[in-house]
Amino acid sequence: MALSAHRRAGVLAAATAALALTGAHPTAAGPLHTTTTAAAPPGAALPALPRGHDVSSHQKRVDFNRARARGARFAYVKATESTGYRNPYFAGQYDGARRAGLIRGAYHFARPDRSSGARQAAYFVRHGGDWRADGRTLPPALDIEYNPYDKHHKCYGLSHQRMVRWIWSFSDEVRRLTGRRPVIYTTAHWWNACTGRSRAFAASHALWVAGHGSSGPGKLPAGWRYWTFWQYGVKGRLPGDQDLFNGSVNHLKTFARGW
Repeated sequence: MALSAHRRAGVLAAATAALALTGAHPTAAGPLHTTTTAAAPPGAALPALPRGHDVSSHQKRVDFNRARARGARFAYVKATESTGYRNPYFAGQYDGARRAGLIRGAYHFARPDRSSGARQAAYFVRHGGDWRADGRTLPPALDIEYNPYDKHHKCYGLSHQRMVRWIWSFSDEVRRLTGRRPVIYTTAHWWNACTGRSRAFAASHALWVAGHGSSGPGKLPAGWRYWTFWQYGVKGRLPGDQDLFNGSVNHLKTFARGW
């Protein structure tokens, strides 16, 4: 789908900020990044942006070849949670996505109430959250959102300051072990409520924003002007949750390589 001149100018300007997260230097055909809302509803945007999906043990054995035939170009696979859970289907899902030709990465579900960020990051990297600059491995991702185990402690009992420190602890350890800062998956509502609208991460962390049932991701978490991934639905044509990457497939490969 061709971009208008106005939209081409907007996404090119955004590309510079996006590639700064990986140390890359964008060219005139640099990665596409929009502002706080998408230009079209998910159904219309899908032909223009690479489709992807994220899966966990809920999807069990995933037919990634079929997913690719249905348009998937990337996938994120849950690897770990806290320091005591490993997705029993992770190896099959992670390797299966690669064999099917998808660019894939691993994500960790944060439990800030259980242990330090650094400890959880080390556990994650040991059990699937590593990264390599091969153009086929997405950077590790941190899934940090509402506490699914206690609705009365949505921020896991942490103050804004302690939550920000926890996220930095996780990020610093992931970077020390892998060379990459993690992608941060979250919602604007949770982020603003539980970090006190921290703007400390946007300059160095790619955003994977969750925003369902709308024509765009809506208002972004504090600090971010652009999204890299958008999870727009929990079901659709691909197994698991439905995602978009804010660029072309070549831009996705560049982002995966980290340069």
